[in-house]
Amino acid sequence: MVRQERDRRESEPGADAPESGHLTPSPEELAALAPTDARRRAAEKIFANEAALDTRRHNLTVRPGHRERVERVLGTRWREPVLALRLGKASGLGFDVPGLRSDGTVEGKQRVRQFFRNLGRGVAYAVGSVLFLASSGGGGKTSFQRQVHVKGPAGALALAAVEPLRAAKAPWLVCSPSCVAIVDSGSTVADPADAPEPRVLWEARRPEAPELRPRSRTLTWRDGSSFTFPLHDYTEERYLRSRIGGDGAPLWHGGAAAT
Repeated sequence: MVRQERDRRESEPGADAPESGHLTPSPEELAALAPTDARRRAAEKIFANEAALDTRRHNLTVRPGHRERVERVLGTRWREPVLALRLGKASGLGFDVPGLRSDGTVEGKQRVRQFFRNLGRGVAYAVGSVLFLASSGGGGKTSFQRQVHVKGPAGALALAAVEPLRAAKAPWLVCSPSCVAIVDSGSTVADPADAPEPRVLWEARRPEAPELRPRSRTLTWRDGSSFTFPLHDYTEERYLRSRIGGDGAPLWHGGAAAT
């Protein structure tokens, strides 16, 4: 059971968290599925070791202190408690919005750059298909269909929040009880003391702010559009899980509390 879960993680592209749009089961929940107490204890030990390794890897790419810095800046700006989440790569975002292709580019615009980009992807996909079929004996079934992260009507409100992610070096989603923002902290590999001031790329305040649904990792706007945000890695996912209350609402903290 434990090995199957680990294999599933390693089969996913990049270091980002699962693409299902929901938090994966916690180690405790997975270990509880073991058929005997001995296997449950073994699973708990394995998952604890994996969590420690994940945390060490995470701290190499998101050095301690960056989250606190982002939360401090936005908490002071909004005068509310906040929650900051390091987001994953924006390059693989999928779109289901009229007028846009699945990669978010505008339909009908013929660009030489887009042509060669799609051509390169086609070659990469073809090579990947050959390698996959060779490794699976030809009996496997695969799909390169892009996972949908952004969906809604034409001109979806969610697009204004998603577009800045493409240029961010280290994007963060920062939320408070009445505000939501996309923030770029600069490289999180650098020492936080040497990092530039976190920069707000997009911001919305109530009533324009979208609703945060942490369990499904989704922001939902009043026009029905939504953004299922990717997280940086599994350590970030565990952090988000620790900030969800029993009622499914975020547990706010940090920043400057409202007075």
